[in-house]
Amino acid sequence: MKIDISVDRKHLSGDIWGGFAAMLVALPSAIAFGVTIFSPLGSEFGARGALAGMLGVAVLGLIASLIGKTQRLISAPCAPAAAILSALTIQMNQQGMEFSAILLTLFLVVIISSVLQVFFGLLQIGKLIRYMPFTVVSGYLSGVGLIIILSQLPKWLALPKDVKLLAGLEDPALWQLPSVIVGLVTAAMMILGPKISQKVPAVIQGLLAGMGTYFLLAFTVMPDLLTLTNNPLVIGHLTASSDGMVDTILSPWKSFGGVTLPSYSQIFIPAITLAVLLSIDTLKTCVVLDALTGSRHNSNRELIGQGFGNLVATLLGGVPGAGTMGATLVNKASGGNTHHSGVFQGLWSLIAVLLLTPIIAWIPIASLAALLVVIGFKMIDWKSIFLLRSKDTVLDFSVIMVVVIIANVFSLIAASGVGVSLAILMFIREQIHTSTIRKKTYGNKVFSKRFRTSSERKILESNGDSTVIFELQGSLFFGTTDQLYTAIEPEIHRAKYVVLDFFRVQSLDVTAGHMIERIQNILNENDATLVVARLPERLPSGRDLKSYIDHIGVFSHKTTRVFDDISDALEWVEDETLLAAGITIEHSFALPLRQFEIFAGLNEHELSALERCSVHLDYKKGQKVFEAHTAGNELMLISKGQVKITLDLHSGNKLHLSTMGQGQFFAEMSFIDGRPHSADAVAMEDCTIIRISRESFKELVRNDPLMEASILRSITLALADRLRHSNVELLEAKEQ
Repeated sequence: MKIDISVDRKHLSGDIWGGFAAMLVALPSAIAFGVTIFSPLGSEFGARGALAGMLGVAVLGLIASLIGKTQRLISAPCAPAAAILSALTIQMNQQGMEFSAILLTLFLVVIISSVLQVFFGLLQIGKLIRYMPFTVVSGYLSGVGLIIILSQLPKWLALPKDVKLLAGLEDPALWQLPSVIVGLVTAAMMILGPKISQKVPAVIQGLLAGMGTYFLLAFTVMPDLLTLTNNPLVIGHLTASSDGMVDTILSPWKSFGGVTLPSYSQIFIPAITLAVLLSIDTLKTCVVLDALTGSRHNSNRELIGQGFGNLVATLLGGVPGAGTMGATLVNKASGGNTHHSGVFQGLWSLIAVLLLTPIIAWIPIASLAALLVVIGFKMIDWKSIFLLRSKDTVLDFSVIMVVVIIANVFSLIAASGVGVSLAILMFIREQIHTSTIRKKTYGNKVFSKRFRTSSERKILESNGDSTVIFELQGSLFFGTTDQLYTAIEPEIHRAKYVVLDFFRVQSLDVTAGHMIERIQNILNENDATLVVARLPERLPSGRDLKSYIDHIGVFSHKTTRVFDDISDALEWVEDETLLAAGITIEHSFALPLRQFEIFAGLNEHELSALERCSVHLDYKKGQKVFEAHTAGNELMLISKGQVKITLDLHSGNKLHLSTMGQGQFFAEMSFIDGRPHSADAVAMEDCTIIRISRESFKELVRNDPLMEASILRSITLALADRLRHSNVELLEAKEQ
């Protein structure tokens, strides 16, 4: 994978300032997330967490941006990482594990998670992760937000380490007043900041307001707050020196020899959870960014970049993260244009690590906690409450709530698994209640594209109810099989022909296949026929449907007829119906002009005159009678054979307009108005066609206007009959 380090000079200034603005947003949050992960071990570990957060935001900006290359994306430590790792830290601390063992476990979890992210990208899973149901995404984001709020409230109130949140909330005497005040000011400024200034990020405004309030209290009424050493209300000393950095990097490696490795479940389950959530968080941000900028990211490449970024960050003692929405939007608004803006954000963060640690040491813990509470509050999908307004979406809201509850009671990975399972069940339920029959009609309402004589149509209309046509749709699987059979079953005991149109079928499984086979057996016993039309070669999923059907043995009955086109299927049924009524469809002889139904009203003189100006032409199967856009000035009458009328589409495909058989005529519009043909005409078999040219006809009727009127009237009546017939079909289609 090529890493592009060249800089676009045109966007250099915007990328530098965009990266700087993004750093101002990402760095305080990263510090807060780092402190959140390590503070459960004691206030003395808050400084280590702050330094880890700073290292994480610096390394992620440098590595993830260079590899992922998503334009304007800012990667930094994030809420899902803090929620999972802090919960794991609390759990291990409650179990009485030593610091070195806890540190080693966190280290291994993040390393494995980072490697998994790289594999997600290499295995092209990036796009699949984006397809997670909205209810699950909403639920786990809300769950993470609630986890963050519940974990930060004790720090906001500065409750003693051994006091549970509920007990602490019930006893205000345990609250540290300076911490409460600083947190309230920070939260208020975070909320009101955008109304005060759009140029300074709300995170920065809140942090500065919190620090200002802290020092105001320290210089006025609480001088003890000015002590940095052993002060649980501030981050404390940060060792950004070379020795401190080396110790931060090497601490996890030193633990390998001195402690027992944790269990596989204690490592791999959180690692998988972390990898999935960080991947989703990143791709969700990328999707939003694409929508805002009109760009298009590479999901798989970005996952590889995030994985390597988290891997290097962890190896250097930093906190993992993902593509973050807030910092990314600030970067965009501040002039960032390319992926190098993320690199500059990392450089600015590195400068801050080296130069700003004395100031960062004085950041109040309550200010960071309040900042995270506001972030967690914003992560909760409050709009999902509106799903309760309709009974159709109550179940969706229920899925969200289940995910939130499981996320807080058990784990985020369990919540995601349960949420996806529930979403799948709801989808199956929806499919079960969605009709698999788009339209049901009968053979006396819908006809093939082959034009019939009026006598043939009368027979088809009177006998057409023995043919039933089902236009199928959606997924034919075990969940919809009973519904489909219930709809078809009454007809298979009555109908002579059952036509199944598969054009809109999305999927088919073995259960549905055996149901269709059952229908075949019943029809065969009743001396009836199953007709299958428009069976797609491949389903939208890519499955080779025809091979699959052959494999499971569907449509194996000799009596079952399969057609590629619905018109061909209906034409076959019509032919069989006409044959059963004693009408011969295929004629071995050529029909003379005077026996054409269109000329039934003409007298002998007029018929003889027409015959004199007509020409008999023979066409081989597949030969074009004429092409679209060519000159047309003759009336074509089919004496023997069939002709197919087609129209070329812009896609390159051909639209089947109609099929003409013996006794039918075509090209009548060009004959009347003299304009070019609008479609192609192709002989479907060896044909004999009687042609009457426009010029010879005009010459024939020059001195006989009554004859002209009689012949044109015959043509007009035939066209009117066709139009009326088409109107009936259109009305039937609209009503369905």
